[in-house]
Amino acid sequence: MYPTLSVVTLAIGLVITAFFYICVLKISSCWMFIEAFGPTLYVYYEATSSRKNRSLGKELATAAVASVFLGFGSLFLLLASGVYV
Repeated sequence: MYPTLSVVTLAIGLVITAFFYICVLKISSCWMFIEAFGPTLYVYYEATSSRKNRSLGKELATAAVASVFLGFGSLFLLLASGVYV
C-alpha cells in the first residue's frame, strides 16, 4: 500500500509544481526546458511581470498544496523502503 501511495502523492505534487511553472508563469515550453531551468524562469517571472499580473495568494496556495503532497509522498516512500518514521 505504501508504494502506491508514494507514487500517487509524489506524482500529484510534481504535477501541481509543474502547473505552478506553466500556468502561473504563462510559459509554453517543452518539459525538459522547464525542468532544467525552473528556478531561472521563476526569477525571470518575478523580474518581468507587473504587479497586476502577480498574485501572492495564488502562488502561496499552489506552493502549499504541492508541498503537502510532496511531503506525504516522501513519507510514504520512506515507509515503503523500510525506514519507519
